[in-house]
Amino acid sequence: MARANTPLNPLQGFPPVADAQARVLVLGSMPGAASLAAEAYYAHKHNAFWRIMSALLGMPPGLPYAERLQALQAAGIALWDVIGTCQRPGSLDADIVGESVVANDFAGFFAVHRKIGHVFFNGATAETSFRRHALPQLPGFALPSTRLPSTSPAHAALRFEQKLAAWQAVIAAANA
Repeated sequence: MARANTPLNPLQGFPPVADAQARVLVLGSMPGAASLAAEAYYAHKHNAFWRIMSALLGMPPGLPYAERLQALQAAGIALWDVIGTCQRPGSLDADIVGESVVANDFAGFFAVHRKIGHVFFNGATAETSFRRHALPQLPGFALPSTRLPSTSPAHAALRFEQKLAAWQAVIAAANA
């Protein structure tokens, strides 16, 4: 049974998936209900993230979650979310209670992961949340950053092929 999402018991995100060789960082906003229940990034069956990464990295469909994470790391891609804790009824980014947001520790992350050369945002909420909640804690932050189309099923304005084309920038930056 899922625990209540209250001011005294906010939602808690996941730790980063990254190794010391990471060259790019992909940031989401906050895991949705399906991901929190599965304890896995992008676990909603209609989220295109893993389908896109599989296409870009040549991963076979249905690869176990742990192996997908290993493939990301082998490609120099780190994965995390901007928001460490928040209140949110449901799974939609639009329902995140703004005053409840606590950003993850990006100063600590970047201090350890010094090879990160580009930050990519999985959608507008991730970018907005980073600029509002994390950037004030990062004086002098100068890494290039790019907002990509959200892989969420709620973002249906683009077809899969269009999202895939935009997300190729992650591989290009990781290989630069």
